[in-house]
Amino acid sequence: MKVSRFEDLEIWQLSRDLVKKIIEISRVGLFSKDFELRDQIRASSGSIMDNIAEGFERNGRKEFIQFLSVSKGSCGYLF
Repeated sequence: MKVSRFEDLEIWQLSRDLVKKIIEISRVGLFSKDFELRDQIRASSGSIMDNIAEGFERNGRKEFIQFLSVSKGSCGYLF
């Protein structure tokens, strides 16, 4: 199956769901008061989604793989 839009990639959809959950979790409790940590975690989760999309739009397999690697690195902040 050929994918023509990054929005159709399951990995991008899952990363979008992760961003939504991170934002939801970071809106409450002590987490919401630790602005530096909250902002870093939110940025990292958004970076995962952004890099998948950017790599897909580069239209090259090697570049896409490189951007997936960057996305994986952003996961390091979260897990």
